[in-house]
Amino acid sequence: MTLLLKYLRPFFKRMAIGTTIKFLGTIMDLFLPWILAYIIDSVIPQRNVSVVFLWGGIMVICSIFAISGNVIANRMASSVARDATQTIRHDLFETVSYLSIPQIDETGIPSLVSRLTSDTYNVHQTIGMMQRIGIRAPILLIGGIAITATLDPVLTLVLVSIMPLTIIVTTIISKKGIPLYGQVQIKIDRLVRVVRENISGARVIKALSKGDYEINRFDQVNRDLINSQIKAGTTMAATPPLMDLFLNLGLTLVVLVSAFRVNANLTQPGVIIAFLSYFTIILTAMLNITRIFVIFTRGIASANRIDKVLVKTPELEPISPEEAEAKSHLPSISSDSSDQIRTDISDHLVFEQVDFTYPNNRKKTLSNINFRLKRGQTIGIIGPTGSGKSTIAKLLLRLYDVSSGRILINGHDIRTIQSADLHQKFGVVLQKDVLFSQSIADNIQFGRHFTTEDLLESIDHAQAKEFIDKVPGKLDYRLKAKGNNLSGGQKQRVLLSRAMAGSPEFLILDDSSSALDYQTDAKLRTVLKQDYPNTTKVIIAQRIASIQHADIILLLDHGTIIGSGNHQDLLSHNTTYREIYEEQTGVTVTDETI
Repeated sequence: MTLLLKYLRPFFKRMAIGTTIKFLGTIMDLFLPWILAYIIDSVIPQRNVSVVFLWGGIMVICSIFAISGNVIANRMASSVARDATQTIRHDLFETVSYLSIPQIDETGIPSLVSRLTSDTYNVHQTIGMMQRIGIRAPILLIGGIAITATLDPVLTLVLVSIMPLTIIVTTIISKKGIPLYGQVQIKIDRLVRVVRENISGARVIKALSKGDYEINRFDQVNRDLINSQIKAGTTMAATPPLMDLFLNLGLTLVVLVSAFRVNANLTQPGVIIAFLSYFTIILTAMLNITRIFVIFTRGIASANRIDKVLVKTPELEPISPEEAEAKSHLPSISSDSSDQIRTDISDHLVFEQVDFTYPNNRKKTLSNINFRLKRGQTIGIIGPTGSGKSTIAKLLLRLYDVSSGRILINGHDIRTIQSADLHQKFGVVLQKDVLFSQSIADNIQFGRHFTTEDLLESIDHAQAKEFIDKVPGKLDYRLKAKGNNLSGGQKQRVLLSRAMAGSPEFLILDDSSSALDYQTDAKLRTVLKQDYPNTTKVIIAQRIASIQHADIILLLDHGTIIGSGNHQDLLSHNTTYREIYEEQTGVTVTDETI
């Protein structure tokens, strides 16, 4: 509820105008039965046709005002719901965009997708219905009771006597309904996750003929969702029939009491006709109120889910050098200790006793990672799958914070650097990188502002010019989602072009040449050495050929460094590295060949 009030506050003026118009239009509706009763009981006995036409004309005018007012107010209500939901959706997307990776992992991408789609739709419906029916129905209910009280207080008491029952039933059912609709949205999250996995893994599913298995998996989560919807819907569906029962019971009592009162000349036929009309109005208003409770219950459940994301603040904000030093559990940078890497201010990049454990994981992913690079040097990282190679890149980009130790750039702990300033230093190709459904030029620019010469230079350096010149439109060639109209090697070269554009201060290449042939890979290595002399390069690879030129090579296993040095040093002194080299090249290494 707090979320709705926050986002509706800027629209209070429009809502006040719409409410006023809706109020006046509804009052016109309430006047009609009263005028009809007056015509039957007071005007017709006069036998004056002109007066009948006069009051009939007043009824027509009231009807026109009622219809016009409701139409205008409904249009204003729809515009408020549209604009408020647009703002909520924008703020929610913006919040998600700045959440840290651990926060996104905690909530889950499918859940974030459903909150941006189905939950915001539920909130939109709630805002609109509360202005349209939520204002009109109570006015009709209260106004109808008030007018009937002036017509015949006794009959009104009969009607009002059933109101406590309707209020009690509505309250009990609504309290049960809100948690149930929350469960429905959770099941929608699961459904979205299964659909996303099925679409993303379509090629694997077809290749392994697992279509039936995936259909069964979808059927299960779909059935769970349907069962939750049935449970929530059944609970809330009890309200309308119970309201019908109570109000029709009241109508029956009103008719019986009216018959006795007319026979006793205690009331007039016109009053009874008006009273029955008002009772119908009140009945409709009560049914609409129960309908509002259903929509409001669903909307509040969705608003609560959205609010849980909106209240999140980015976890990985810059901190003070003192805080960074305290979290690193290391002495100050200027101190000297035999058990720590000596940090020189001329070092461009330093990993110092870095440990890291992923959230909700007890086992360390990285342990005691130490290395330092001068500007323009290259470090190659190799090791088996799951050894923590890509995690080093994620920590350097500060997608996660180290558990202990520190990462320094130009002598500054990266936790003290503004995110925008930090990320501008990097050109990155991640292991599971993404191309968007835009042109090749847009994918390389990626919201940055490079000149055409810069784009062409990065394309040439990434060895992508050859194939880009052959596609229709060249740089304007539009890619499909995830670059599905390119081969694996072409995708990697476009991604390399994006990373290399603008000669970044750091270049992180995580398994970025796995789909390249050896000749193209060799040309790329030559370009990195000759044309990016001032760029510090972090290259993560499975092939030794991609990193053997590096100034430093780290061999990882289970998150620890089991070998460090240049290619020749590791061949000479590290058995594991030598075995990997021999297996990949087919060349037997001897002391004479080193």
